[in-house]
Amino acid sequence: MRFHSLPGSKRYPESEDEYAIVLDRYNTILDELFTGTDVFVVTMDWSDTPTGPAGYPTPRQTLHPGSIRWWTESDQDDPDPEFHTHTRLYADRRRWNRGCVDGLLRAVADEALVEVFIADGELRRIYHPYDGGADVILATPGERDGVRDRHTDWLSNHPAGL
Repeated sequence: MRFHSLPGSKRYPESEDEYAIVLDRYNTILDELFTGTDVFVVTMDWSDTPTGPAGYPTPRQTLHPGSIRWWTESDQDDPDPEFHTHTRLYADRRRWNRGCVDGLLRAVADEALVEVFIADGELRRIYHPYDGGADVILATPGERDGVRDRHTDWLSNHPAGL
């Protein structure tokens, strides 16, 4: 399901008050999913070589310094090597505490960092924030419905829930 991070489906915060709303909404759902557990925090970058620098400026290394490279997914289908990309995922495992990823979440809200997710150790609950909201994948329909019903004001009015 998808939650919006600001009232009225506003996409980007423009004041410290709006950043406070964004972080509160992100952290409220994260608390419901992960309080008292360890989580994987995963960030991503990409390059045109498997080990080269990121193909775009990113604060990923600064905001996720303790991460290790977990996976590299290479797309080399195009016959022109100039169009090959290598997506690299970095992860760490930490005890969930409210606010422990606020730097990452704020960068996501500004679209300075993309492709971040937080998951439980079994990857049954996944929280994927993006600029404007967050997608939440849960293990059961009942769990999904409970989270949805507690935060109906944060849902989209769009018929498809987007």
